Amino acid sequence: MLDPSESAYPARALVDLSAIGHNLAALRNRAPGCQQMAIVKADAYGHGLLPVAQAALKAGADWLGVAQLAEALTLRAGLDTAGISRAHAPIFTWITTPDQDLTPALEADLDLSVSWAWSLAQVCASARQLGRTARVHVKIDTGMSRAGSTLADLPALASGLRMAHDEGLIEVVGAWSHLSRADDLSEEGMASTAQHIEIFERGLSILADVGLEPQIRHLAATSGLLWHPKTHYDLVRPGIGLYGLSPEPLIASSQELGLRPAMTLQAPLSAVKVVEDDTPASYGGTWRTPGRRWLGLVPVGYADGILRSASNGAPVLVQTPQGTISASVVGRVCMDQIIVDLGPAQGSSDTPSARTPEPPARAGDRVVLFGDPADGLPAADDWATHAGTINYEIVSRLGERIPRVHIPYKSREVHQS
Repeated sequence: MLDPSESAYPARALVDLSAIGHNLAALRNRAPGCQQMAIVKADAYGHGLLPVAQAALKAGADWLGVAQLAEALTLRAGLDTAGISRAHAPIFTWITTPDQDLTPALEADLDLSVSWAWSLAQVCASARQLGRTARVHVKIDTGMSRAGSTLADLPALASGLRMAHDEGLIEVVGAWSHLSRADDLSEEGMASTAQHIEIFERGLSILADVGLEPQIRHLAATSGLLWHPKTHYDLVRPGIGLYGLSPEPLIASSQELGLRPAMTLQAPLSAVKVVEDDTPASYGGTWRTPGRRWLGLVPVGYADGILRSASNGAPVLVQTPQGTISASVVGRVCMDQIIVDLGPAQGSSDTPSARTPEPPARAGDRVVLFGDPADGLPAADDWATHAGTINYEIVSRLGERIPRVHIPYKSREVHQS
């Protein structure tokens, strides 16, 4: 049974920080000559920003990566409070908008991405105001068509970077990009990745033409790290793999990659009851009982980030004193609850003695929605398959009201200031 003293909220997401360390080590073996940037954006893919960042540093991560500037500032403040030296916890952040004041970013010693002339001007203005040199990574659009300077625009940006460098306003620390089809090993997908590499190399040559040769070139996230060695360069950016999930389970599962899913989502059964044959479950009657059934109620729903598209079939495991029950979600996912099918009930409604048979599970028994399949649990991949999405979404959109309970990481200590 779950310990209700841990939280007033019935559900919880257990995050094994030792799994974070294990996964970084496994991924380091795939790119042994590279620095590692642990990507902890989006609240560490829903796992908890500061605890995961600290675990990654303990496990030897060289950098931390956060997409949104506000979250990067939050991370820096948390690390400062924890006494972690900025020199041993460099943070790279890459999404800014023209109306944002970048002086807090420079004061926090964040590395910033530059893609366009306006973003360079924005960085330089803050550097002048503070009288310090900003650290930037130039982003090259290698085919994603998101941020990044195209090869047509890069010469002008490179000239501006050179002038800002000569003025002492910036240091061009890195050059980087992102792969759009690194998880696609088809002939077409491989050709796409090869084209990304070619464009990246041409972009590096444009920078070199003005005397800029960034020390840190980075192109590979988890998929590139795993399946495209030519994309490794100086640094790799493990994201989904950091959390023990495969970027493409159809190519290789987390177990096959030697990764351990870090998150286990669990909640108690809040009710168990017998429902008669051909009875609808949840809104719209999209599922009806195929005979007399035991149904259980679990107090999580789409307000917690449980996808409504996981209705009618997403797997769960019910843990009882007598053993485990493999069950599934039946009916539509509600805002705060889901219904799970616990199996057939003996007897019939016409037999009074059969109306209250011994239940297969009881209120308070633990239900695991997903966790590590190596432990016999449903996987985030299973939920993603059923919901028609990717495992990234299953973990990263988990609602804030579900407490994250972090299982401590045991290893060498973080460098202290």
